[in-house]
Amino acid sequence: MHAAASIGVKADIKYLSSDVVELDPEDLKNFDGILIPGGFGERGFEGKLDAIDYAIENNVPLFGICLGMQSMVTQFARRNGYPDANSSEFDDNLEFPVIDMMEEQKKIKNMGGTMRLGSYDCKIIEGTKTHEAYGEIDIEERHRHRYEFNNDYRDDLQDKGLIISGTSPDDFLVEIIELPNHPWAIGCQFHPEFKSRPNRPHPLFKSFLEAIYKYSKN
Repeated sequence: MHAAASIGVKADIKYLSSDVVELDPEDLKNFDGILIPGGFGERGFEGKLDAIDYAIENNVPLFGICLGMQSMVTQFARRNGYPDANSSEFDDNLEFPVIDMMEEQKKIKNMGGTMRLGSYDCKIIEGTKTHEAYGEIDIEERHRHRYEFNNDYRDDLQDKGLIISGTSPDDFLVEIIELPNHPWAIGCQFHPEFKSRPNRPHPLFKSFLEAIYKYSKN
């Protein structure tokens, strides 16, 4: 709503449960944009992947936040050579854990201690839609999650087209991804809603709403 107001439109927000065996594409036909929010646990995960697949096939603006970003990575991997790709949050015996817990986190027994919490620096890659949205290279965003993009698959997924548009300053952690050949499909590991304000919408939300408005006019 912050972002919609800033570009002079009213957001008509509807909630759709992904907690189904298979999400019906008909349920998505009237949406001009799809937001996959954060969350914990496997419930509704496959439905999220169905919604992402619909957005990919129909060029619908797509924004994934935290688990939503991880869902986008998972679905991209499934479409590009890793049919059983998943997150080790849901199964610790996976063939293709494209989302996983970092090794140093696995040694921590107190579950709360394994979360990446608070504000972290992020480096934006120039020439990406993310850079276009922020208009700067060095940003700081707030996190609340336990699992990360698995770097074991990073080079191959990039070779297959996945765009990594934001990383930690040391280039180790993947913070933001974009799907290729799509008008607007961005996923971020952090929670941009934590920093959005009525008079200062978060840049990614604003860019997302601009893409939605453009799509709605097509």
